Amino acid sequence: MDKIPKIDRQREHQANERTFLAWLRTSIALIGFGFAIARFGLFLHQLNLVITQKEPPVNELFNSESLGIILVIAGIMTIAIAAWQYNQVYWQIERGNYQPHRFSVWIITAVVIILGLLSIPILLLRNSVSPRPSSVITQPQSRNVGR
Repeated sequence: MDKIPKIDRQREHQANERTFLAWLRTSIALIGFGFAIARFGLFLHQLNLVITQKEPPVNELFNSESLGIILVIAGIMTIAIAAWQYNQVYWQIERGNYQPHRFSVWIITAVVIILGLLSIPILLLRNSVSPRPSSVITQPQSRNVGR
């Protein structure tokens, strides 16, 4: 414990805290995006219902609410992993045997890539399933042209 000078140990702990706070910001962003995506999907569903006056079809697996929930869960898991890693590094610094591990970085990277890939079908299905508002708007115009 006395192997590392006090000032160096202080710098290492501060760097560890900055890293933890960066992971915390990432998790807050994931939770915020998840919440926004889920609520915006609900808004688009309601808007489509008002415009077309009929219930739009919803894919049970690939929808914005599911993606939003998954993003919130990923954000919560990121906080847990960050806290665990912060604690591990804290004690390694105190013992003077810090060994960097990239495993948690690879886990979070894989989760974000998977979530990004899962969002692609939602974008593609939304464009193919929902009717275009312009077709609803052009119908009354075509009636006026025929008169």
